[in-house]
Amino acid sequence: MGSVRRADAGPSRETRTAPSFDGPGDLLDLRFRTLIPERAWASLSPAVRRRFGKRLAQGASAVYVGHVVAMRVSRLGWLVAQATRLVGAPLPLERGTGRAGVVTVTEDPDGGGQIWTRLYARASGFPQVIHSAKRFAGPTGLEEHVGAGVGMTLTVAVADGALVFRSHRYFIDCIGLRLHLPGWLTPGAITVTHADAAPDAPADAFRFILDIVHPWFGRLIRQEAIFQDAEPAAQEGGA
Repeated sequence: MGSVRRADAGPSRETRTAPSFDGPGDLLDLRFRTLIPERAWASLSPAVRRRFGKRLAQGASAVYVGHVVAMRVSRLGWLVAQATRLVGAPLPLERGTGRAGVVTVTEDPDGGGQIWTRLYARASGFPQVIHSAKRFAGPTGLEEHVGAGVGMTLTVAVADGALVFRSHRYFIDCIGLRLHLPGWLTPGAITVTHADAAPDAPADAFRFILDIVHPWFGRLIRQEAIFQDAEPAAQEGGA
């Protein structure tokens, strides 16, 4: 059985407010930087540091465009991905490569973090849209919420010059309580890597790697995509 405790709101946003520069979309963000040692942060490429060290102003967004270059999905991985439709389908549903992708990042004023929206084209029908919220809270300092109260705590590290996010513990928040899920109720260890693309790629291109490995059944899903910066889109007024 999982353990139950009161949902931890984590450090308040006031204690994590970073100094900023003037101008929309050009704010200094120390929230990711404070999660890893200074020397590790300095070892990242300038492009990665810039991407995770800039805090977006309210009403602005960062947009990245690209395509999926590699997919490896086991039969069990495909079933697990389909099952996650119950909580918003946060895992890739198709096995094809070459599909176009768009990632949009905006600030989350209510959750004190960022909202990541990923759109992947499909062979037919509407694209798959994945929503998640990164919140600077919890015992590791970072959580990712995917919907229906489901989320996971994350650890952040630098490996081979890339910024690496690893799942630490899965949970469900319900009516003010947090239930930690036992390992057999989870898809396994999730690792997300943000790394520079190949030397011949555009200067602002980066490689996104999603890797899910189950302790009993091995690798379930591995997705690799190449993205690059698109023109930021600032929104004026309400929707």
